[in-house]
Amino acid sequence: MSEIQTYKFYAGNRWHEPSSEKYFESEDPSIGKVWAKIPDCNEKDINLAVSSAKRAYYDGPYGKMHPAERGRTLTRIGDIIAKNAERIGQIETKDNGKLPKNITPSLTSWQTESFYYYAGMCDKYEGRLIPSEVPNMHNYLKWEPFGVVALILPWNSPIGTLIWKLAPAIAAGNTVVIKPSERASCSTLELMKILEEADLPEGLINVVTGFGPTTGAPLIEHQDVRMISFTGGTKGGSAASLSASKNVKPIIMELGGKSPQIIFKDADLTLSVNGVVSGIFPVSGHSCISGSRILVHKDIKDKFTHNLLEVVKKAKVGHPNDVATQIGPIANKEQYDFILSKIEAAEKRGLKLLIDGRKEQKTEGYYIGPTIFDNVPNEDDLAQNEVFGPVASIQSWDNEDEVIKIANDTIYGLAAGIWTKDTNKAIRLADKIEAGTVYINNYFNASTQSPVGGFKQSGYGRENGWEGMQSYMQTKSTWLATNPSQPNPF
Repeated sequence: MSEIQTYKFYAGNRWHEPSSEKYFESEDPSIGKVWAKIPDCNEKDINLAVSSAKRAYYDGPYGKMHPAERGRTLTRIGDIIAKNAERIGQIETKDNGKLPKNITPSLTSWQTESFYYYAGMCDKYEGRLIPSEVPNMHNYLKWEPFGVVALILPWNSPIGTLIWKLAPAIAAGNTVVIKPSERASCSTLELMKILEEADLPEGLINVVTGFGPTTGAPLIEHQDVRMISFTGGTKGGSAASLSASKNVKPIIMELGGKSPQIIFKDADLTLSVNGVVSGIFPVSGHSCISGSRILVHKDIKDKFTHNLLEVVKKAKVGHPNDVATQIGPIANKEQYDFILSKIEAAEKRGLKLLIDGRKEQKTEGYYIGPTIFDNVPNEDDLAQNEVFGPVASIQSWDNEDEVIKIANDTIYGLAAGIWTKDTNKAIRLADKIEAGTVYINNYFNASTQSPVGGFKQSGYGRENGWEGMQSYMQTKSTWLATNPSQPNPF
């Protein structure tokens, strides 16, 4: 049996044991065995991390840095992450079962580019002179950071999500306290070990670990935390929003999804089948934008479904470190049990099961293969609520108005896919879909330059792009009298 690794939490550029002396366990989902112990941080630990971030912002070097110098700090972070991409990927794979090929390459390319993109943006946020109608007044606007920002991460892609949040947050001039999911904390803690090489300003980046009610909520509600960025499920986002509202704090949230894949009868069948498969199954359905609702025109439904099953049944489910593996394990036992319960419940309701991923279950680890149900009514639980696993539903439709109604008939609005050779039709439909991201004849693409976020209960606020940095800043309007004259009001 391999040695169990014990982590500490990170505050003020130092490692600390939890004041409670309590730890919780992390399992390797590929074998279902404990491999690491994580600090269970309480309010005392949170106070330490937040005070370190506050000191760095108000008294330390980072809060006093010129924007261009902040940019050089981001560049160093990006360089070091790219250099250590394989090490970070190995830890994340062990912690949540994500395939290395879905982690490491992006850490040497587009995800790490976030630091370079925002490094260049640090000194590009210019204020402006406002042409006020008040005479003899010079009114100008400037952008300022919030101060201490809390970053709350999900368990499916902790490092990728962290980069999306961290780069614009510190580029804007904030200092941060990161709280990774209790189900996948290790890659974030490992990253802090790696970033010690970057010689970062003391207190710029801090990490506390633990559970939502005992670590997440006290962090969000801490009087010195001025803004929150949260990625996770809609239920967790609702709780985070409630905590933030207690002290009237701004929060941006990317939450759950139930994204439709809309296939028109003129769609390229091979392209659309490959796109639908790629949009959910290779990551075990562990993505908020997973295209789990497959909406196929009735005239091609049989042919599309046949081709879909032919592709999906060839997928290799296995250990994430096996280079032949195409679909890895479910990330944790709790989610594994939840997905199985959803499949069983759908069967009991009489839904037609076309392919059953439970056949991929193994004696060790948490494995479920692609699972597809046919002719699922749109009001059914499987069509309405997020499973966050490799489970998809197929529905047919007859006309454009009908499919728009079906696609929008959900509490979510994170993403959607449209498959057609008619560009005019695709653009017309995209305008009517209630989603923050719409893909036309492609799916699952992302870039640092393009803002990401949801409609409806999929969240609010945006990350990435110019809008992503604005989310971590606030405006200040200043009035200067050029010919001071203030009469006595009495």
